[in-house]
Amino acid sequence: MNRDIATPVRTRDILEKYGFSFKKSLGQNFLIDTNILKKIVSFAELGEESGAIEIGPGIGALTEHLARSSKKVVAFEIDQRLLPILEETLSPYSNVKIIHQDVLKADVKKVMSQEFEHIEDVMVVANLPYYVTTPIIMKLLEDHLPIRGIVCMLQKEVADRISAKPGTKDYGSLSIAVQYYTEAETVMTVPKTVFIPQPNVDSAVIRLTKRETPAVKVEDERFFFMVTKASFAQRRKTLLNNLTSQLPDGKQKKEDILTALESSGIEPSRRGETLTLEEFARLSDALYRYFH
Repeated sequence: MNRDIATPVRTRDILEKYGFSFKKSLGQNFLIDTNILKKIVSFAELGEESGAIEIGPGIGALTEHLARSSKKVVAFEIDQRLLPILEETLSPYSNVKIIHQDVLKADVKKVMSQEFEHIEDVMVVANLPYYVTTPIIMKLLEDHLPIRGIVCMLQKEVADRISAKPGTKDYGSLSIAVQYYTEAETVMTVPKTVFIPQPNVDSAVIRLTKRETPAVKVEDERFFFMVTKASFAQRRKTLLNNLTSQLPDGKQKKEDILTALESSGIEPSRRGETLTLEEFARLSDALYRYFH
């Protein structure tokens, strides 16, 4: 059994050996607690025939636990300075492939078809860089990748927003976008003390299980997301005010917006955070015919 990377001593040794300094701009916070890493991997429920995609492997702390639990790991790392470190720390594991690329610019589907040729069960498991958490999650979902789901560590505040229910202060367009594609649950909270350097915020691990089909059926996905975003533009405003000010030509189409609200059985004076996914689907379909 190889010595775990994610102990405070071994992490500091590796960083010193390579003279590595953390880049604030890349949101680098490395985990130094093996128990938490094991838990994260267990939430992904990987088997020996599973594949894992990791984003931002750092010095390989989570990667090695994934390598021990799955058939193959493909990790995207944007920071060139980490490549020689990863080559050394992950040398005991022949089932890991590091791709030096920004995952937001990568063709992940193509990478998956090349790297996971005979692997049907794939999970994304990552300790996400906090400054790009939302764009990464949205890209993974909007690209319709053949994955079973995502288990990731992120800011607790973002995790709360993703798994929020209607009528709560955290519920917003992000909750709707993620819950449209997946079933979302926060599975654990993580203290700041288990990272080097310590982040300023608390963290949480969420598990997103991809739905077979989206939670609701809509005429036009892009328009549906446009409507949900518009509905939350200013949280204190009513639906009618937000939609009128945010949708293209909304001011000219105020009467149409009122008609659409009426026909979907939604009071114009309600606020976005009170609507369920089903209500947003009805509303967006009713509005669609006036905006196309």
